[in-house]
Amino acid sequence: MGESNLETPRRAAVPPKKPFSASLTSAFKETFFPDDPFRQFKNQSPSRKFVLGLQYLAPIFEWAPRYTFEFFKADLISGITIASLAVPQGISYANLANVPPILGLYSSFVPPLVYAIFGSSRDVAVGTVAVGSLLISSMIGREIHPTENPKLYLQTVMTATFCAGLVETCLGFFRLGFLVDYLSHAAIVGFMSGAAIVVCLQQLKGILGLVHFTLETDIVSVLRAVFTQTRLWRWESCVLGCAFLSFLILTKYLEKTIEKPCTKSKRKAAFFWINAMAPLTSVILGSILVYLTHAEKHGVQVIGHLKKGLNPPSVSELSFQSPYFKIAFKTGATVGIISLARELTYLAQLMGVQEGVAVGRSFAMYKNYHIDGNKEMIAFGLMNLAGSLTSCYLTSGPFSRTAVNFNAGCKTAVSNIVMATAVMITLLFLTPLFHYTPLVVLSSIIITAMLGLIDYGGIIHLWAIDKFDFIVSISAFLGVVFSSVETGLIIAVSLSILRLLLALSRPRTYALGNIPNSITYSSSEQYPSATNVPGMLILRIDSPIYYANTSYLRERISRWLYEEEDRVKSAGETSLHYVILDMSAVSSIDSSGISMVEEVRKNVDRRGLKLVLANPGSEVMKKLAKSKMIEKIGEELMYLTVAEAVAACKFMLHSSKSTSAVELNIYDYV
Repeated sequence: MGESNLETPRRAAVPPKKPFSASLTSAFKETFFPDDPFRQFKNQSPSRKFVLGLQYLAPIFEWAPRYTFEFFKADLISGITIASLAVPQGISYANLANVPPILGLYSSFVPPLVYAIFGSSRDVAVGTVAVGSLLISSMIGREIHPTENPKLYLQTVMTATFCAGLVETCLGFFRLGFLVDYLSHAAIVGFMSGAAIVVCLQQLKGILGLVHFTLETDIVSVLRAVFTQTRLWRWESCVLGCAFLSFLILTKYLEKTIEKPCTKSKRKAAFFWINAMAPLTSVILGSILVYLTHAEKHGVQVIGHLKKGLNPPSVSELSFQSPYFKIAFKTGATVGIISLARELTYLAQLMGVQEGVAVGRSFAMYKNYHIDGNKEMIAFGLMNLAGSLTSCYLTSGPFSRTAVNFNAGCKTAVSNIVMATAVMITLLFLTPLFHYTPLVVLSSIIITAMLGLIDYGGIIHLWAIDKFDFIVSISAFLGVVFSSVETGLIIAVSLSILRLLLALSRPRTYALGNIPNSITYSSSEQYPSATNVPGMLILRIDSPIYYANTSYLRERISRWLYEEEDRVKSAGETSLHYVILDMSAVSSIDSSGISMVEEVRKNVDRRGLKLVLANPGSEVMKKLAKSKMIEKIGEELMYLTVAEAVAACKFMLHSSKSTSAVELNIYDYV
């Protein structure tokens, strides 16, 4: 049976017809449910389905019954460790967002508890993020001055957080997470690197002890603000800032550069804990130093009074009728999507290749468990919705905190509960201790965290791999650094979409040749040894055929035709008789594509040639059959492989008569 199939040319077949409802259901499932999340509910009793549904919506009900004391010991250690990061980073990032510092602590209490219930990652540590804080201060601060109108500014920030949560929840609930993927990896690398530099430049205000500073984020405005106030620089603040910045960078450097093989694991563990505790240690030492020396009276700015107590409700702070609601929604949607899309950058850093969803996904790879990206979006959305009602501003899954959580040995999301408990104790009893914490220490903590996001190696790597990706990345980078965060974001999104449109509208086409001593036909450009088949032009179309690329394909195929005819004439070879289109990579075709195939057929006919199709897929064959194109081209000119199409054309050339009903041995003519 197998030999018989090999000895006869096999025609491309039209797949069996399916009811429209079945086709629509299949297309809907492939678009929105590629992972088939409902397969676990099949053949289950109603009570079991209820339990599975509860576990699907709130994963805590899945792993909690299996939770052990051994897990708790590991989660307790990792939770306390990330709490030591959450407190100083929370206060620092709140300062960057121009909101009261206490909001940074509030944001490390309620959102982690919500994530522990609804999140599916064992490793993600929830908290505020520097770039999100910068975007909030930049986008809202341009419309409302945070010091001149702090109440309205805070209301807009809370409303933006609610909007971010709403957008994230909707993206996850309606399974629209794939929309986030349209922001390319190259664009995110450039945008994040530029944003990190902008954040570092903004911290010069704290390092130099300046009171008044520009709200602009571009490098020219920041440097102008720095050097036009040289008389206001405070040497006390500079010395303190340089000392703590050096300490923080040194601990991070030592953790990464341990080289002795015999002691590597022990030293690495020791320096990991030193690096993890360094920010909190800096806060404690800085506070003690300021308290003992009364440095706050000599130009060193301190946090000041922090209100004791747990998160107060902030429902009344949400303002949907405000004239600034538009900017709140724009900011919330932008920051929410960026928080999800940042995963691409961090996955790149980890795998030598997404903050938000795939920070957790990338760590899940190491522990061999699965994370549903859409469920993670819902979890992030719910924690921001809950946060906006409890005096929190936008939170996500910061990479640095998640990496510490992972390396500290966390087992489940209980580490987030432990962190939230530690922050709760801080809010109830320890906030007065932060009164003397110098702002310069917070600036040092932010700079240290941001230095790890400047991925110059990634940008150089893009240059080596793809020059257009490099241009996308460097353009987003320069847009952020020299204009504004919004400009950089617009450039990143625009160039990502441009790249996608170029790929769709300008698909690659290749001339194929025969690899010697085989029946394989591959690109002559890739394999110079591939030989042309006399009397035939074999072309491969390397993408679906849509309205966006039909004009290009029509013109490009015409160009292939006259170039081949000119080459044949100049070489004195056998004149052209057949044009074979290899459609293996054409997964789908629309009505414009069908019209294009019809025009190509007519163009080929006018030249006295025959159009032959090789390996058209099921979707393509359905459309060709419904449009009557199979009858126009000829069913006898549609083959399963390029080799069979070539063999049939050779036979027709050899016999000079119709071969619609002739069976032949392919290998006699290959």
